[in-house]
Amino acid sequence: MVTEVRVPTLGESVTEATIATWFKKPGDTVAVDEMLCELETDKVTVEVPSPVAGKLAEVIAAEGETVGVDALLATIAEAGNAGPEEVKPKADPAPKADPAPKADAPKEAPAEDLQTVDIMVPTLGESVTEATVSTWFKKEGDTVAADEMLCELETDKVSVEVPAPAAGVLGKITAAEGETVQAGGKLAEMTSGGQGKPASVAEGTTENPDDTQQTSDQGKSTAPGDVEDAPSAKKMMAEKGVSRDSVTATGKDGRVMKEDVIKALSTVAAAPTATTTPSATAAPRAPVASGDEAREERVKMTRLRQTIAKRLKESQNTAAMLTTYNEVDMTEVMELRNEYKDLFLKKHGVKLGFMSFFTKACVHALQEVPEVNAEIDGTDVVYKKFVHMGIAAGTPSGLVVPVIRDADAMSFATIEKSIAEMGAKARDGKLTMAEMQGGTFTISNGGVYGSLMSSPILNPPQSGILGMHKIQDRPMAINGKVKIRPMMYLALSYDHRIVDGKGAVTFLVRVKEALEDPRRLLMDL
Repeated sequence: MVTEVRVPTLGESVTEATIATWFKKPGDTVAVDEMLCELETDKVTVEVPSPVAGKLAEVIAAEGETVGVDALLATIAEAGNAGPEEVKPKADPAPKADPAPKADAPKEAPAEDLQTVDIMVPTLGESVTEATVSTWFKKEGDTVAADEMLCELETDKVSVEVPAPAAGVLGKITAAEGETVQAGGKLAEMTSGGQGKPASVAEGTTENPDDTQQTSDQGKSTAPGDVEDAPSAKKMMAEKGVSRDSVTATGKDGRVMKEDVIKALSTVAAAPTATTTPSATAAPRAPVASGDEAREERVKMTRLRQTIAKRLKESQNTAAMLTTYNEVDMTEVMELRNEYKDLFLKKHGVKLGFMSFFTKACVHALQEVPEVNAEIDGTDVVYKKFVHMGIAAGTPSGLVVPVIRDADAMSFATIEKSIAEMGAKARDGKLTMAEMQGGTFTISNGGVYGSLMSSPILNPPQSGILGMHKIQDRPMAINGKVKIRPMMYLALSYDHRIVDGKGAVTFLVRVKEALEDPRRLLMDL
């Protein structure tokens, strides 16, 4: 019987994914719920488990291909045998059938005990999709113990150590130092249960590899006491003319990481002779034509950043986007917040911020101008009779928009708790796909970074996004007198195909009125 493996449901607005990694190949035995492959969408990765036990018969969609929802990925044939075919013929001969070569006997294990194990990239976090192989601590043919560190990976946040899943011999290394690998990708192969020797040890010798000084590809000594710096760190030190002695190493065993070099550059001026050193160490680089090119750094965009760029450009190309501006006097909100923030924290266990006021004000305005809370579906306009508020958040990996569901039915305390919870998940890279889908309107606060005025870009298929900005004291005319007031510029970007200018201006005015007199929110005015 043949069972089809198809792309699972990816989410409300996600229609396609890319095959990131296949963990099984045709002919491999699989168990029920064993992970077959991993898919990447614009936000998170999705694991595809095996629906039945059997053998992977055929892989339809290869790594790197883009597939739609419910597309056929592979087929599984149910089989009676429990292990790989190549192990079966070796089960009959006894281990003692080959006693002749006594010198090699200690280095070989019975055939039925040997097993090839793939060494995979560990989970890097939901918002981290790739890493760079920083350093290999073992070479092909080296004997490794279970849980012994094999290599180190660098992500945009931390360094990740990859231990050996079992004791045995390191086989083929498929991802060399400096290569970028995807989450769940293959790093190397090893044979568990076997014994090996370093490539630098002559054939037939019985020297202990741990006591032998080994030589790397670059001719550098890599004895157990030596430390190999991260390739990215070595490259940056060479390009910037930074001495290794001037860098404080924070990596494992005193290894210099890229972040250490950046920190050193921020405190010590780069040497003026830096442009004369790259030629000696940066061999893989192409010949440099000019001095300016020698000071450039080319970095591949992460998949998340590529997706953000694609979606934002699609938004500009699809929607008739227009932005209207207004300003709001934050005096009343700030006084109300200062008066009740301690009592609010004591009762609800969460700080009273500005976001709950803006969320409430937007909910109030959306009820009066429902087209801002609607979306276009073909030739239809879909009006939402609820508010799922997206709160844009910047993270080291890129921009994410967690969604506060049914914000129109929430109190100030519930909104603040939800925002705090989603913000923590965003920073830790633990947001799920469901928590970033289904928003009907978005608020983006560029003011936390010091932005005074900007035009936010729509988050499709939404028709509106409110941009908050920095609160800044400015002289204002109040009842014929000049007074200093804490002012904030507001920007509403909207899809002019569905929202007219009158509706957009009315929306901003209602938000302004609600913030300048928060009592209107209590009386629904």
